Amino acid sequence: MKREPVIRIAHADDRSGWDSVVAHPLQTWAWGDFRREMGLDTVRIAVVQGNKIVDGWQLTFHRFPGTPFTVGYFPRGPMPTKTMIDELTEIGNKKRAIYIQVEPNVLTSNVTMKQCDNLLSPSHHPLFPKYTFVLDLTQSEDALLSSMHPKTRYNIRLAQKRGVTVSEDNSDRAFASYLALMRETTLRQRYYAHDEAYHRSMWRILHASGIARLYLASYENDVLAAWIVFVWKDTVYYPYGASSRMKRDVMAPNLLLWEIALRAKHTGLRSFDLWGALGPEPDVTDPWYGFHRFKEGYHPRLVPFVGSYDLVVNKPLYEIYKIADRLRWTYLKTRQKLSTRY
Repeated sequence: MKREPVIRIAHADDRSGWDSVVAHPLQTWAWGDFRREMGLDTVRIAVVQGNKIVDGWQLTFHRFPGTPFTVGYFPRGPMPTKTMIDELTEIGNKKRAIYIQVEPNVLTSNVTMKQCDNLLSPSHHPLFPKYTFVLDLTQSEDALLSSMHPKTRYNIRLAQKRGVTVSEDNSDRAFASYLALMRETTLRQRYYAHDEAYHRSMWRILHASGIARLYLASYENDVLAAWIVFVWKDTVYYPYGASSRMKRDVMAPNLLLWEIALRAKHTGLRSFDLWGALGPEPDVTDPWYGFHRFKEGYHPRLVPFVGSYDLVVNKPLYEIYKIADRLRWTYLKTRQKLSTRY
């Protein structure tokens, strides 16, 4: 008779078994170590069948300022089940969580959330985009090129002709270039970004684990673009990138994305997840529209996820929290608009 799986807190010696079953970089053991180093309460729940880990659920708890309460975050995990939700609710109560935000790494084409509709609520403030772009690296190089938007293909060839070079460079010097470009990009585009301590810790831990790699696009001894990519299972991901305003006419980012795709393809990876898209009918006034259009030029597949959901643990506080959070974001967006205008 087959035994029911045991659900328990993961131990340090579970690492290899854990990483063998989780599907996304944000569920890896290394990512949990990074978030823990950043001061977050990180919880790993192992689902064990016999002596083997068959699933892992990693989430963080964030202290709500000035209170004993927390907010949980469970990014890119498996499809929620009644068993999972019961476990998360129990842990949420222990952590004095108001709610736990759940953003599954599950496509709408594969499954629906109807089985959990009575247990989860659509998130009041999603963190991950509903959509992403995925480039199919199993295609031939010629097929990838021919399917691109003509302007994207032209920009790649222009960068090659002008002498832009792309290299994987994981040195301290290269990372310093990445940080400098990140500062420049953040100031130029006036968006909210993680601070340098976040990037340094993330890079140190995830590069040491073999997940994170750094690519540079250079021209005439200047680094014009720097991207950190994650490699996990058969997929390369593009979570972090920065570029310079200098010499934009040489189209360095276009060649950078193409070279990363080619190198991933040649090492046997099957997909390039470009980490977010606006959706099938993007708003041209959206601040991220330019970036969406840049990615779209490579003719990736637009992939929809099931979305973002809140597991409400404390309903009265959740209603108060939603009001406070809306006011906070209204204030931040207003301040951003005023700083841009003046």
